[in-house]
Amino acid sequence: MMRRQITVAEITETAVRLADEQGLDQVNLSRIAERLGIKKQSLYNHIEGLEDVKCSMVIYACGQLRTVLTEAAVGQSRENAVFSVAYAYRKFAHEHSGQYQVIMTESWKYKKDEKLKFAIHLFMQVIRKVLSQYDLHDIELTHAVRGLRSMMHGFVSLEASGWFQNPTDTSESYQQLIKTYISGVEAWEIQKKYEE
Repeated sequence: MMRRQITVAEITETAVRLADEQGLDQVNLSRIAERLGIKKQSLYNHIEGLEDVKCSMVIYACGQLRTVLTEAAVGQSRENAVFSVAYAYRKFAHEHSGQYQVIMTESWKYKKDEKLKFAIHLFMQVIRKVLSQYDLHDIELTHAVRGLRSMMHGFVSLEASGWFQNPTDTSESYQQLIKTYISGVEAWEIQKKYEE
């Protein structure tokens, strides 16, 4: 009988599926090997250990989130683009909670990894491109990008942690938050014109 050939990509995708289905804390080498139908020891022919897998998971998840946000932004401009990206970000966090968690909790551990740095850069460039449609430049644009990312992450993280107990619709709260952010960016544009 031929030995089954697996790849690093298969290992990563299996780990990602486990994270989305059962939670990131349930991802370990034994479960990955079981899903792949191989012995745990066989994984070491392709990876150094669980930390190696988690780094690959972050890179994979960043790529998936970037694709989702890019598709949401296509054909949209300014306010519509911000809304589309913000809604897509929240939907991704809901539907792929394991991937979102691995991005947010594990990225810092591998911040020196060049592939990971590039994956995060590409993901953040989508947000930057959306906001570059406003009359903001250089440092101002960086502030705006950080603000939007912080707003989206803060909301979905609190939501996932069960902090919003009031029966008011959370989707409406999110929409109002985005509206307020956009109003702030537009007010910033107007202020800049008066200062020039």
